[in-house]
Amino acid sequence: MSEWARENVPTLTALLSAAALALVFGAVGGAIPSSVLPRASDAVLETLPHLNAVISTTAIATILLGWRAISRGNVRRHKAFMLSSFGLFVAFLGGYLYRLILVGTAEFPGPEIVYTYVYLPFLAIHILLAIACVPFVFYALLLAATRPYEDLYHTRHAQVGSVAAVLWLISFTMGIGVYLMLHHAF
Repeated sequence: MSEWARENVPTLTALLSAAALALVFGAVGGAIPSSVLPRASDAVLETLPHLNAVISTTAIATILLGWRAISRGNVRRHKAFMLSSFGLFVAFLGGYLYRLILVGTAEFPGPEIVYTYVYLPFLAIHILLAIACVPFVFYALLLAATRPYEDLYHTRHAQVGSVAAVLWLISFTMGIGVYLMLHHAF
């Protein structure tokens, strides 16, 4: 990566985070019209939440395996697992936003009391953690992408990466909880 990128990781992190979150908020807020996307069949659209649950479960595994690899000093495996985790996150987000733009949000099928006192708070925490992890993930990835491995010890990559991994793990796990409440519990 260029010297400019190496010297401007915080700026790039802010720009990528802002762009990613603008895309998400634009989709959630209805700013992206469904007419700009080709419409998949109803069967595909109905399958996406289930596929995203599998993607989320796989991402949890790759994050944990990446953490384990680096704790054992295996940088090559750590890098492969963390890049896989990021790719899974992008795949999840693409499927989620695609369905959201075309179909809208899923209605909670359970009782009102569970909706108000369990589902909504759970969903809110999941969303806040998902938002919070974005800049940490970008920062850790950009540090790793702009420096040789040996130089990462002189950065905050390990600290930021640990925060990113924890937020990511909790958010993915809670996302599976949201999925279970929407599609299986009631």
